[in-house]
Amino acid sequence: MPDIKCSVTECEYNSDVKCGAPMIQVDHNNVPKSNNSDQTKCDTFRAKG
Repeated sequence: MPDIKCSVTECEYNSDVKCGAPMIQVDHNNVPKSNNSDQTKCDTFRAKG
């Protein structure tokens, strides 16, 4: 997988500001059709435990 920058340091997949998840899932953020990045969300996020 290519390097994916992630500034959400409270995510357990974040490793040195890069996403280390085995797969990334991005969905709509409470809209039926996204027109910009604010209308999307990362469903891969998992809080550090």
